[in-house]
Amino acid sequence: MRIRIRASLRRSPTKGTAMSHAVRSKDGTRIAFDVWGEGEPLIMVHGATAHRGTDRLNAGVGALLGQDRFRVYAYDRRGRGESTDTAPYAVEREIEDIEALIDHAGGPAIVCGVSSGAVLTLDAAAAGLSISRVALFEPPFVVDDGRPPRSADYVRRLDDAVAAGRRGEAAEMFLTEAAGLPPEAVAGVRASPFWPGLLEVAHTIAYDGRIMGTTMSGAPLPTDRWSAVKMPVLVTYGNGTAPWLQAAAKALADLLPTATLQEVDGGQHDVAPEVLAPVLRQFAALTTHDRL
Repeated sequence: MRIRIRASLRRSPTKGTAMSHAVRSKDGTRIAFDVWGEGEPLIMVHGATAHRGTDRLNAGVGALLGQDRFRVYAYDRRGRGESTDTAPYAVEREIEDIEALIDHAGGPAIVCGVSSGAVLTLDAAAAGLSISRVALFEPPFVVDDGRPPRSADYVRRLDDAVAAGRRGEAAEMFLTEAAGLPPEAVAGVRASPFWPGLLEVAHTIAYDGRIMGTTMSGAPLPTDRWSAVKMPVLVTYGNGTAPWLQAAAKALADLLPTATLQEVDGGQHDVAPEVLAPVLRQFAALTTHDRL
């Protein structure tokens, strides 16, 4: 899988004005977020390593839809950006972070997850949070032989590297084993403006490894993990993205009875806010029984 390295540190695009806030999660962790608009709550969930200071997608969606009928939340997941962290880590704590945002918004909320954030979003929906609809962009499952599977000891090796102070080693593992970057491309990432920011959040890479669980093993998706998800689900993928990511999106849409699959304009595991925002607007406007 090829990924686009973003060096920009813009907090938001030119259109729209964000208001910065923070909430306390159940375990006391401070979750920082920006919010746009005053309408229906829409919570955007980043994938691995991304946060408000390094990624334009969630802020861009907020700036576009916050002028419409939505109240859009873009937040820093725990351990990243301006959010704090509390040990020990558990996926349940990240679900509680989303719950704290929904409570602040006055729920129920639409929740949109990107990459591994899509998998966290599904877990939050299955946990029974006050979520009205789920929108997902390219959950990075490995469900066939389209790319090498992630190694079974990936999370343990990440933990060991971070505990020993070898953050660069953990970052390289993420780039090659999770993102699928060829080893010879890592030197270019190390030399890019993106690298210091990646080292800063390297301790959180194992968080997303735990969220993904066994879903990058090349085996079919588990049939029971999201069986409690009954609300409408939109699964999207870019028309120029890697075939294995397209296969992942299709496998998930086939698994979930309430899911709709939609191809959008995007590639390299990337989508522009100007593309995703109208898709989310249309999805929110559908009745429960409508299909895109």
